[in-house]
Amino acid sequence: MRPKFTAFLIAFFRLEPILEVDEVEFLIHRRPEAFRSQWKELQPDKPREVVQVNVVLTENRSSKGSRSIMAQIKRSIEAGTLVNGDQLPPERELSDSYSASRSTIRKALNELEKLGLVARKVGSGTFVTYSGPAEIDVENVIDQISPLQLIEARVGFERQMARLAVVHATGRDIERMETILAELETCENDKDQFTRADSEFHLTLAKASGNPLMVQLYDQINEVRAHSQWKAARELVLSPQKINQYNRHHRKMFEGLRNRDATTIIEALNAHMDLAHKDLMGAPALD
Repeated sequence: MRPKFTAFLIAFFRLEPILEVDEVEFLIHRRPEAFRSQWKELQPDKPREVVQVNVVLTENRSSKGSRSIMAQIKRSIEAGTLVNGDQLPPERELSDSYSASRSTIRKALNELEKLGLVARKVGSGTFVTYSGPAEIDVENVIDQISPLQLIEARVGFERQMARLAVVHATGRDIERMETILAELETCENDKDQFTRADSEFHLTLAKASGNPLMVQLYDQINEVRAHSQWKAARELVLSPQKINQYNRHHRKMFEGLRNRDATTIIEALNAHMDLAHKDLMGAPALD
């Protein structure tokens, strides 16, 4: 059984090991015009009738099982090496290329078909049916996100949101934040009121960024926060003492915004998210 090799197309593929030798051969022989036209752009001194490519081969003794073969073909499809409508070589050729039995090749193709990446037509062959990532089902995503995942997503997003707000916030934005902060600081015994005011505080910070996309994205975050799973987590975590802790962060964030001090607002936001993360990690498991 010959060893498997990973191919690096010099310059053309920026020395990244993204194609197998068999995939390079497939691209050259099955889609020669596409390959030659792209190669020509980077190698203008080469003749149009390029039939050989300089490659660096490094030995890669990975498994030739059906899952490994499926993963390699899947990678080629998702990377665009094989595009929607392309026909894969017959099972016999794939068997020779991967030094695997035809039953192993069939298993790999069956898995690709289950994933919706190929369609197998009796008497015709196997064709790529992938045309790009599926559209995100927002409702489905919201149902699948846990409170802890929400905190993890918010950390990086809100840092950038806060940096932009320090630069772009108007006097009206700052006044609005101060009004909401005053409401927050009266909510220590009312979890629901605190939650509503907290959502509004952070949404107002998004609006102060001056970026409409930030606002839309934060609307999505608030949709997740309205989910029953998040509400149950709040009931377990929020207490008057915790609400006061969160509000100390809110106060510091507001002061950072008012003083145009990015360091202060980011430090307060980090402490805010860190506390939320610890509270959720320490909360009893939800039924």
